[in-house]
Amino acid sequence: MTKLSVNINKVATIRNARGGNIPNVTQVAIDCQSFGANGITVHPRPDERHIRYKDVLDLKANINVEFNIEGNPTPEFIDLIKKVRPTQVTLVPDAVDAITSDTGWDTVIHQEFLTEVINEFHAMGVRTSIFIDPVPEMIQMAKKIGTDRIELYTGPYAEAYSKNKEKAIAPFVEAATLAKKLGLGVNAGHDLSLDNLHYLWQNIPWLKEVSIGHALISDALYMGLEKTIKAYKDCLKSAQNDAK
Repeated sequence: MTKLSVNINKVATIRNARGGNIPNVTQVAIDCQSFGANGITVHPRPDERHIRYKDVLDLKANINVEFNIEGNPTPEFIDLIKKVRPTQVTLVPDAVDAITSDTGWDTVIHQEFLTEVINEFHAMGVRTSIFIDPVPEMIQMAKKIGTDRIELYTGPYAEAYSKNKEKAIAPFVEAATLAKKLGLGVNAGHDLSLDNLHYLWQNIPWLKEVSIGHALISDALYMGLEKTIKAYKDCLKSAQNDAK
């Protein structure tokens, strides 16, 4: 079964808009895991405009599901990982002023840097994943670099899904198939929703994990957090049942 990791960045965004501690980010994470989430994802950025470094430390002490920390491996980020030792680190090439993640790593250009970073995380016992576009050359180099997994950047898939879902999914199936052949685990994330998740899984049933934040938290405004997490897990289960 593909694991659902809930990205709680948007919860922190709401909290930070007013200051204080409402909503309580740690409590939301605790609730997510009690409602069935298989993991919690956070993406602290240098300006701490949503998840703060302190949040990450608080979360580590309060959750027992898989903990996935995303980010650009700056020295400050690497120091945070040393303190927290999460289940997984997902390396994302975010610019400092990026509103959201919008591209994967060029693993060819950054081969040496990524190799050094991944070796450091492996020495800590932390599983690594590289955020990557569905480009065969980049995936082949990711294997040489030594990462455990890749996370396919699914923004383009989500954007094109309503226009032509077969065309939208094609490069992702090719990329995921190559990764599987190379022995890499495959995660997926960015703009996944109840509209497009089922079809993604139908075509890539060996996905290890999907990380979903913006759409899931937005759905929770209408459905409530518990029902929303159940809906996303049911979406994955129904896709699995359809495949049988």
